[in-house]
Amino acid sequence: MTDNALDGLGLTTDQKNFRKTVIGGSDANIIMGGDNEKILNLWNQKRGVADGEDLSDVLQVNLGQFTEPFNRAWFTKQTKREVTNAGDQMICLDHPFMGCTLDGLTDSSKTLWEAKHVSAFYKEEDVLEKYLPQLTHNMIVCNLRAATLSVIFGNHKYVALDIELDDAYAADLIAAEDNFWHCVQNEIEPVIVAQKYTGPVVKIVDFTGNNAWASNAKDFLETEAYAKRNTKSKDAIKKMIDADVAVATGHGIIAKRSSSGAITIKEA
Repeated sequence: MTDNALDGLGLTTDQKNFRKTVIGGSDANIIMGGDNEKILNLWNQKRGVADGEDLSDVLQVNLGQFTEPFNRAWFTKQTKREVTNAGDQMICLDHPFMGCTLDGLTDSSKTLWEAKHVSAFYKEEDVLEKYLPQLTHNMIVCNLRAATLSVIFGNHKYVALDIELDDAYAADLIAAEDNFWHCVQNEIEPVIVAQKYTGPVVKIVDFTGNNAWASNAKDFLETEAYAKRNTKSKDAIKKMIDADVAVATGHGIIAKRSSSGAITIKEA
C-alpha cells in the first residue's frame, strides 16, 4: 500500500520560502491568539533560527488540505459562486510585511474565500472566532472588505459564513503584526497580549428544514435572473427619456417623471 493520495498536499517549496519572508494568514492566528510560547516559536522561525512545525502527520491539517478542492467545488455547487485564484501569493501594498497564499477569491474577486475542515463538534461561532485573525489579515492583504469562510464540519454539515471587515479589529491586528515584525527585524523577543475580538456578536441561523424558507429560497433562485433583467431594462428605458419629457408610453408600459425628477415605470 502506498501513500500516493498524500502526494502534493501542503505548500510547495516556493510557497514555503515565500512564507518565510512575510507574516501569513495562519501566522496572524498565532499572533492574535496571545500564546507567548507559540509566538516565540514563530519569531524564531521568521528569524531563520528554527524550522517550522512538521505537520505532515497531523490528521486535521492534512485532511483540510486534501478536502480543499472538494470544498471549493461544493461551495460553488451550493452557492453558484465561482472560486478563482487558488494558490496565488499576495503582498499587502500598504504593509509589505503582510502576505498570504490564497485559498481563493469569489464574487468576481471581490470576496476572499477561505476553506476549513473542522471537527463535527465545533460550533459555527467558534470556528469564525478561531479564524477571524486569518480572514482579517488576508482581507487586508488583498484590499478587500468581504470574506467567506467555507467550512466542512466532520462529514455531516457544510456552512458558508460571509463576514465584512471590522475596521477597529483590523487596526489592532495591523498594530500587533507590525510590532511582531519589528521584533523579528531587530532581534527583540516579542511579548504580545491577545487582541480578543470585541465587535458585535455574529448571529448565525440555519433555516435548513424550514418549509417557508425553502419555498421562498426556491422562488428567489428561480426569479433572480428575471429580476436582474427587469432592473437592467428599467435603467435602459430611463436613459432613453429626455429631461424635458414628463410621460412616455408605448408597447404596454408607461413611464412618468415626478416633480422631483424621479421616473417610475409601470404596466400601462
